Amino acid sequence: MKILYIGDIMAEMGIQSVEKILPDIITREQVDMVVAQAENVSAGKGMNLVDYERLKRAGVQAFTGGNHTIKDAELFPLLLDTAAPVVGPANMTDCPGPGYKLVSSIKGTVLVISLLGSIVGKQSDIAMQNPLQKVDELFAAIPRESYLTAVVNFHGDYSSEKVIIGHYLDGRAGVVVGDHWHVPTADTQILPKGTAHMTDVGMCGSLDSSLGVTFESVIPRWRDGYQTRNQLATTGRNQFNALLIEIDEQSGRAVRTGHIREVW
Repeated sequence: MKILYIGDIMAEMGIQSVEKILPDIITREQVDMVVAQAENVSAGKGMNLVDYERLKRAGVQAFTGGNHTIKDAELFPLLLDTAAPVVGPANMTDCPGPGYKLVSSIKGTVLVISLLGSIVGKQSDIAMQNPLQKVDELFAAIPRESYLTAVVNFHGDYSSEKVIIGHYLDGRAGVVVGDHWHVPTADTQILPKGTAHMTDVGMCGSLDSSLGVTFESVIPRWRDGYQTRNQLATTGRNQFNALLIEIDEQSGRAVRTGHIREVW
């Protein structure tokens, strides 16, 4: 079984990147399941239903979340619907839904879990449960025979937390992948007990920007010390970042993995 995990889809340029690149990758790599980080999809904050449908048509089959997931209430019914392949952070107190979904594919069912790191950007006061305790609860409650493998997304600031949870879940999940910082890390690997891991998979969206935001809107804030409003980048080069994982269909563990990056 081949799973593709797509990094943070950042606003309109990110959606366009997925629409352009993903169909070819699905065909070329014979991908069975596509999971994508969706918390930045609609104007950088949350995901509305129009953009949800666009990404589904492009080939995305399941969606993970982050601190911005609750910014668009249109998504709440999908978060609550156990049959809808949209997941918010399981340990985020104010996020509707169970924080995991069982998503079917032609090769088998995939358990998709989304978690939030202990500090995310300026919103360090987000009410949340400890992510390690929460993921232990989920794995204890969900019957192992109900899924072929598990994809756990960890959306957070600290690289150390993203590395720790990979090793913490080694052998329990087929994939543990981090995101939120929009910059891919050069540490793709299969851990000793068979879990594919990457600290941060990167983003889809503007390359000629500061993580999807124009340089013109962020440099004055850094240089001169006054607050400015972020402006989303809408022109220039685009990028696509994803992690491809091959899963052994008997054990549910990873046997091959690699980072895919395309710039156009």
